[in-house]
Amino acid sequence: MTSGGNAGSSRAGTLSVPNFPGSHTHCSQIVELPISELRPAAAPPRTVAENTAHTRALAESTTAPAPIVVRRATMQVVDGWHRLCAARLRGETTITAVFFDGGPEEAFVLAVKLNTAHGLPLSLAERKAAALRILVSYPDWSDRAIAAIAGVSPKTVSAIRRRSPVEVPQATGRIARNGVRHRFGPQGRQRAAELFAADPTASTRKVAVAAGISVTTAKDVRNRLLSGKSPVPLRRSARPAAASAAENSDSTPIPLAQRMITAEMLHQLRKDPSLRFSETGRKLLRWLEFPFDDDVKWDDVIGNVPSHCAPRIAELARRRSQDLHRLAQLLDPPTRGAFSA
Repeated sequence: MTSGGNAGSSRAGTLSVPNFPGSHTHCSQIVELPISELRPAAAPPRTVAENTAHTRALAESTTAPAPIVVRRATMQVVDGWHRLCAARLRGETTITAVFFDGGPEEAFVLAVKLNTAHGLPLSLAERKAAALRILVSYPDWSDRAIAAIAGVSPKTVSAIRRRSPVEVPQATGRIARNGVRHRFGPQGRQRAAELFAADPTASTRKVAVAAGISVTTAKDVRNRLLSGKSPVPLRRSARPAAASAAENSDSTPIPLAQRMITAEMLHQLRKDPSLRFSETGRKLLRWLEFPFDDDVKWDDVIGNVPSHCAPRIAELARRRSQDLHRLAQLLDPPTRGAFSA
């Protein structure tokens, strides 16, 4: 039996196989294959190769079975061993199939995915064992992605990852179900902070994709910046000796966070109708606009100020500073209450 397109006659149509992270649909058109040349998988997801009762039920069924999936390189059955046994029980010599052209680990993932979608369900023990094998083969896949394939919960996969007796290779990130790689470590959070500082109105989803982190992490970065904290939280394991000092440094706004807070405040004020639609409000907004970013290079600014203008600019800056300070005092809650009374 030769592998490839020569094996049997092609029928119209192709089999639709669900995709899984890191792979594609590698299935051929439907073909007719001799049963005698097909072999069982070397390491199938089932602990018992055949359930004879299920085979008899399929053999007696009048419904046309779906094509089985065969790995072209080895002629091993990836999915549909019970259908093959049923066809053999009926005395048939050929069976409809599609070829799968992936590697052995990809074939295993596909077998698990298809077995959780139809046919005789895998037992919980078999699904957990399958999740462990997928973890070992693809440690950078997320718990949620593996859970969707194996038919278990993400919490179960997380527990298997932590307690596995088999060493699971360490990954630098996780690939989610949508194919996006989420980074580990502080780099992704730092990148997200830079993106938020550059555009405070950017959506968390857009920043998450650009920074290689989850949307949840992107939201946490934004919230931490707005509260004046570092985008990278303090590791719990680093608390013991220098906890108080570390917490103080974590809560101290860094320049990046200050820019983020300032830009976000101005953005929210510009959207407020009570300010936008009154002449006084618009004047106040123009007055609050800052001509320079917080990270401005003052040496460059000063170097370009004509000497004859310097005294007046300095005096104007002082007056503006006094005005802003007076405004802040009047708007502080205790002072504002007394002023309103």
